[in-house]
Order: sequence, then C-alpha cells, then structure tokens
Amino acid sequence: RNRCQRLDLSGNARNCFLTGNPDSYRNITGQGLRCLLDVPHTSGQEVYRNAHHSSGRLCSQSFQPLWEKIPSLQISSVGQPPHHFPAWNIQINRSFHTSPSLQAAPVPLFWIIVKPAQKLFAIILGRSIRNWWKALPPNKRELFKESARKNKWKILLGVSSLGVVFVMFYFTHLEETPITGRARLLVFGKEHFRELSQMEYDMWMEEFKSQMLPETDARYQVVERVVGHLSESNKDVPQVAALKWVIHVVDEPGVNAFVLPNGQVFVFTGLLDAVSDIHQLSFILGHEIAHAVLEHAAEKASLVHFLDFLSLIFLTMIWAICPRDSLAVVGQWIQSKLQEFMFDRPYSRTLEAEADKVGLQFAAKACVDVRASSVFWQQMELAETIQGQPKLPEWLSTHPSHENRAEHLDRLIPEALKIRESCNCPSLSGPDPRLIFRLNVQHLLESSKGREAPNSTKQDPSKPKLDFPHT
Repeated sequence: RNRCQRLDLSGNARNCFLTGNPDSYRNITGQGLRCLLDVPHTSGQEVYRNAHHSSGRLCSQSFQPLWEKIPSLQISSVGQPPHHFPAWNIQINRSFHTSPSLQAAPVPLFWIIVKPAQKLFAIILGRSIRNWWKALPPNKRELFKESARKNKWKILLGVSSLGVVFVMFYFTHLEETPITGRARLLVFGKEHFRELSQMEYDMWMEEFKSQMLPETDARYQVVERVVGHLSESNKDVPQVAALKWVIHVVDEPGVNAFVLPNGQVFVFTGLLDAVSDIHQLSFILGHEIAHAVLEHAAEKASLVHFLDFLSLIFLTMIWAICPRDSLAVVGQWIQSKLQEFMFDRPYSRTLEAEADKVGLQFAAKACVDVRASSVFWQQMELAETIQGQPKLPEWLSTHPSHENRAEHLDRLIPEALKIRESCNCPSLSGPDPRLIFRLNVQHLLESSKGREAPNSTKQDPSKPKLDFPHT
C-alpha cells in the first residue's frame, strides 16, 4: 500500500531568453486555452483516466485526473500529423533559461555587503605587500629570503594548517540533498533565504505588476491546475508538501519560468506558446518545482560563498606578485574567469541536470507522458537551427545544451516509466512522441529539399543549413 509513498526517487544513482511571438496566442485562446498536441500520442483522457483511483491513490491522492480538471483543454486526435510546431515560430535570442539570476545564486544580505569589502581589502593588502617589498633595500631583501629558507618548514606548516581549516569547514558543512541523496556543501540554510525570497518576490511583482494575468484567465487556470496536480501527486515528498505553491502568470513573450525558494511560481506566457502539449508543460514546471524542493538556491549560494572566500587568498597573492597594477588587474580577471568556467558554470549545469531528473520523476508520479520531456528540448534545438542561431559550446553556458539535455532525459525516461507504472497510471498506448517528432523532422527536411531543388542546386547562404544528427 505504501509502495509509492516510500518510493526511492534517487534512481541509479546566463540570463538568456527565448522571445515568443505574441500573435501565436491566437492558437491557444478564444473559447479557452487550447494546448495543441503537435506531437500526438495517447489521448489526454486515456492518460489520466482512473489515475490515482483504487490502489493508485497510494501515490499521493489526486481526486480528479488533470484532464478532467482542465475542461477547456483540447487535444488533437491521435495519429494526425502536426501542421506546425509552435516552438519553431519563436524568435530566439539564445537559449531557454528557467532561473532568474537572483534565484540562481542568491546570497544573504550581509554577504552582499561584505563581499565587495573583502575583495577590496585583499587588493589593498596585496598591493601594500608589493610596495613594501619594492621599498626594501637589497640587503634586507636577501636577509628576508634567507630567513624564509631557514623557516620554510614552519611556513609550509602554516599554509598546510590553513588548508586543513578549509577542508574541515567543507566536510563539516556537507549535507544530503533531498530525494537524490547527493552530498553537497550547504553553508546557508532555509532561514537565510526567507527574507531574500520575499525581497525577490516583491521585486518581480513590482516589475511585472502591469503584466500579471488575472485568475479568471484560461492560461492562468491551466498553469494553476498543472502545478496543483503535480504538488498533489507528490505530496508524499515532505519538501513538496511543506511549501505553499502560489501561481503567477506573466503576459511576457519570453520563454521562461522559475520558482522562488518560498514556493512562488512565475510562468511567462511565452512558455505556453513554446510547449506543444500539457505533458511538456507539466515536465517543465516539475523541473522548476524540483529546483525549489532540492534547495538549489541555497546550495549555489553556499558554493559561491566558499569559492569567493578561497579566492581572496589568490587575489591577495596576485596583487602582491604582479609588478604593476595593470598586470594585477589582468591576473584578477583571469582568476575570476577560471573560477567561473571551471567551477560555477559546470556546477550550475549539474544542478540543472539534477532538476531535470527529479522533475521527470515528479511528472511520472502525476501520470504525465514523460516521453514528451525530451521532445521539448529537441523542438528548442530545431527552432534555433532553423533560424540560424549560432551554437555556443556547452562549457560557456550555465545550462546544458538542448541536445545533451534531450539525450539525458531519454536515458532517464525508462526509469520514469517504471515509476509511472508503479503508481498505477494508465498505460501509454499511443505512439511515442519522440518517434512522431523524428518523422516530422524528416518530413520537414524532405519538404525543404523539394522546394530548393527546382530553384538551385547550391545552398542559399541566407538560409540555415539543417543538420540534426541526433534525430
């Protein structure tokens, strides 16, 4: 009876936005919101009918299937090929981003104030050491070097002791991540983020106060019911049940969504344009809920705090060793970039991958067709390719590339399907949306070749070259 309640979800284990086309709302508004299923598979009624009934209630009770909760939702018939892909009509600036900058790395208020002062102190200290050394007469420099050679073991012991202190601090502040059980550094707890979360919430509400959709708007109601269904289906997870999820839908074309640590959910209407169906939307919101549940904001802030404190030592050394201020500035810039690309951004990509995994499990327990999750990122990649957007290396980004994200989800889908089955969800009898997407891409390629062949055998440089090896 308690199988799903005790289900182990750990398994085997840049502020860039897409800008949507406001006119595309004609496809989803009118008599009510219509999330067009451009990647057809099992009908919504079949997916959610009888979900959580009888023994299915053990996976956190949900009194109504999601599709019955959204009567205005219309799904295209199974087997009908899509006539368009909504995501392809999006004007893309760079990549889909699902976390605002403050949420990605918030810090306590005292650290915001103290950190610049600490860096300034390190620079002044290092520069003072350099000037002191330059002012020493040659004979005193030799005496100082000789003294350092005689006491090299004492100096080495002092440096080693400082290193031991940092190591002890690191290991004494390790905690286990909820759900996944991953060990992570956590210097700041939830109490440190309550005030900041409220401040950030007030900031976003002030910024979007004229763009908030009313609760009577069909788009708001869809998001509210999807989030409600996800939280209800996962209320056996203590971190999900502990938060009150409050919905805010912003009439903004950017493809964006984020959840603050205090449970405030913000969804841009541009995201509703980008998703093909309710399954993709459920996965994305599950991903954002996972960020809050896993306390990624506090974790990222803790890492930044620890690395910044370590960097003060190197910053002092740079300003002490470099003969000129200009060289010290260059050295400081190189140090900051090394920290960013070797630690900060890879860590952010790790947290995004973890949120994908847990968000997929949340969606599976809500009887979502988890196979649609990877299709969303393939759509995003295809949209970028069609519009000729340059592909930057993944190591330059805080998020995994669309292609790697889709491949990662494909590897997780079999496990998610088992979780879905264990929760007595209806079987997915329709075609795999990933297969339908590949067939549609193939049809698109063939159609584009057919249009180009009569005109010219040469590639038009003004048109992007389509190349999708992963599909």
